[in-house]
Amino acid sequence: MPYIPHTVEDQEEMLATIGVSSIDDLFVEVPDHLRLKGELNIPAALSEDQLYGHLKNLSEKNVDLAHTVCFLGAGIYDRFIPATVGAVISRGEFLTAYTPYQPEASQGYLQTIYEFQSMVAELYDMDLSNASMYDGPTAMAEAAIMATSLKKRSLVVVSDAVHPHYRQVLETYCWAMGVEVKTISHQEGQTSDLSEVSEEAACLILQSPNFYGVIEDLATMRTSCDATGALMIVVADPTASALLKPPGAFGADVVVGEGQPLGIAMGLGGPMLGLFACKKEFVRSIPGRIVGRTHDGQGRPGFTMTLRTREQDIRREKATSNICTNEALMALAATVYMCAVGKNGIRQIAEATVRNTQYAIQQLTATGAKLKFPGKVFGEFVLTLPKNASQVRDELLSKKILAGLPLGEVDPTLPNDLLVAVTEMRTKAQIDDFAAQLKAVLA
Repeated sequence: MPYIPHTVEDQEEMLATIGVSSIDDLFVEVPDHLRLKGELNIPAALSEDQLYGHLKNLSEKNVDLAHTVCFLGAGIYDRFIPATVGAVISRGEFLTAYTPYQPEASQGYLQTIYEFQSMVAELYDMDLSNASMYDGPTAMAEAAIMATSLKKRSLVVVSDAVHPHYRQVLETYCWAMGVEVKTISHQEGQTSDLSEVSEEAACLILQSPNFYGVIEDLATMRTSCDATGALMIVVADPTASALLKPPGAFGADVVVGEGQPLGIAMGLGGPMLGLFACKKEFVRSIPGRIVGRTHDGQGRPGFTMTLRTREQDIRREKATSNICTNEALMALAATVYMCAVGKNGIRQIAEATVRNTQYAIQQLTATGAKLKFPGKVFGEFVLTLPKNASQVRDELLSKKILAGLPLGEVDPTLPNDLLVAVTEMRTKAQIDDFAAQLKAVLA
């Protein structure tokens, strides 16, 4: 037992203290036939250098962006991350910190969370933001549950142009709460018919830009919500909100989103960062934490968790949510990112995304592929190919191009459709090569 510091004498003393004679006595409740007999079937120990070599060989079986050009989005995006982000979040006082229950010992961390809240609220043009959620899908589901509580209604209406993973999480949350979910359809990539939003609905949920990359009509959404008394919940890309008119400017009641594009690596699907912003009248009903700016007895400014006794899990029967922690380290990454690029920088990133996207549409539709939807887009679009999109994706992957998401994998009725994402990271040469390789594959 090389990594356990207790000696045999230490173990005997601890066992005697709790009144048992051996470690096996601690597991008497486990039936004998379920206990391990003999050694585990695991490889022999490796030296440190051998282990690193083994792990490197395993890692090279993955598709990585050091050797592959990425046009895959669908909720996670390949955006540039300034070196300052990794430098700050890897500091021990941030990396190992948990919950700042004691404000007198956590002023630095509390201030970063406060700044995070302030910047997210400004980005979405909302009154306030919480101190982050687990990820975008759970933020959306929490917003829907909050709406049912506030409106005393048990129906949630959501567009089928919202990301399918978000809708799956919503269904799970609502099933557990006894809330009905009604899905309304889109036409040509945009949610247009909101007549199905009845006065029984607690909220209406749209995503803009939506799963297909199309920018939704949020003004019409606001009108529909006003007519029925439903809350307006918008799932919004934070980078797009730096260029497009933000959801708060349309009167959104709640805005949620995925914070991964704000300085968090794609990884292999995580970790994520849920964004949640709302109007100030909902401040006592929102899930998660809020950090506020205050002052001490001597009038000195300071920061502390506020409007929460401790956590949502202390008095569960009266909790507004089942969330009992947050993504503080990822929120810190987003905070450092937004500070590093600045207000003008994030707008320039959004503008570069739009320029690259329009150029990619121009080049890729000259290959035999067709643009599926006519609506305006920000950084993603759907191509209809003359052959199966999954096969095309696989052929291009062999040429070191991650072409996008074949929509047949999430909707069997769309086998030839490919969702393509373009960020500020893609160069003209990369887009031209993608177009040339796609043309060859389609031919």
